[in-house]
Amino acid sequence: MPDVPNEEHENVPSRQRRRFPGISSRAYEHPADRSALVALRKLTGFDTVFKALSGLLPERSLRLLFLSDSVRVSDEQFAHLNAMLRDACYILDLEKVPPMYVNQDPQPNAMCIGLDEPIIVVTTGLVELLDEEEMRAVVGHEVGHALSGHSVYRTILLFLTSLALRVAWIPLGNLAIMAIVTALREWFRKSELSADRAGLLVGQDLRASMRGLMKIAGGNHLHEMNVDAFLKQAEEYEAGGDLRDSVLKILNVMPRSHPFTTVRAAELKKWAETRDYQRLMDGHYPRRTEDKETSVTDSFRESAAHYSEHVKNSKDPLMKLVSDIAGGAGDIGGRVRRGFGNFGGTNGGTNGGSSNGGGNDGNHGTPDDE
Repeated sequence: MPDVPNEEHENVPSRQRRRFPGISSRAYEHPADRSALVALRKLTGFDTVFKALSGLLPERSLRLLFLSDSVRVSDEQFAHLNAMLRDACYILDLEKVPPMYVNQDPQPNAMCIGLDEPIIVVTTGLVELLDEEEMRAVVGHEVGHALSGHSVYRTILLFLTSLALRVAWIPLGNLAIMAIVTALREWFRKSELSADRAGLLVGQDLRASMRGLMKIAGGNHLHEMNVDAFLKQAEEYEAGGDLRDSVLKILNVMPRSHPFTTVRAAELKKWAETRDYQRLMDGHYPRRTEDKETSVTDSFRESAAHYSEHVKNSKDPLMKLVSDIAGGAGDIGGRVRRGFGNFGGTNGGTNGGSSNGGGNDGNHGTPDDE
């Protein structure tokens, strides 16, 4: 990022943006993320348990590390980022502005961690990669994590991942921890989709959000890239392959804390086109004052309905197979054989009219991670 004088950032934001007083994080959270968070918040003693865990977690060490070896964003340092941070907190009505640090790391990245108090960290690689509007969406993304309380679970995920490495020599202990880590990663991938939505609410510029994701995937060569072409990659990812590719998609995403960038871009664009988003922008959204009355059952029901609709409408071969099994479709064995390439072409010509390259089910797909 070029060295721009601080004076040019004094009037950030450069255009008027809508504010959302008292907005609840439920307004932008992905259904799977929201149902998990509502359940955890309703759990008696949840706060007490994790406060007790704080003695085991390296939070104090992390705070001291960033304070001593990173640059804290303020009016005196990275003033334009500080203005973006304050603006993001103002738009989402987050009263306490989280501390923010810039860490020397060429890898573009950002995170929000902490139990008692969220800390936002962005790398120099990210600051140098993104323009002002793209960076505003990223800052909004991290403020969305803070508003949702994601920083608590992210800190626990980091701790458990580290712990799993330390006890890898204990077979059962490692398996138990990795089972929790895998579940947390699945939740966290959904929380990233939630935070992308928060970033859009802060930046209020869908193309800038798209550009930021595209740059994270392909670097600072914007003149060589195209948002529409980038989104077509997501369509190709979702619409290609057979059952083998469906399984590979699941295996590829399992170790990741974030969904793939093309998938994130497609999901964000899809949400921006919904009536829910338009109503939110018109000022109709759930308030924090209503959070205590939120029903866990209703949240789980909404999450289940979302996944049911996803499976029903998915063109992914594995999802279609699951949907057909649930619907009592016949010849499931034949469809599995065709989906896996006829196990070397040994289906004996059964249903020959539909076995060319996996039949009608082998040429479409949607990733399981929505």
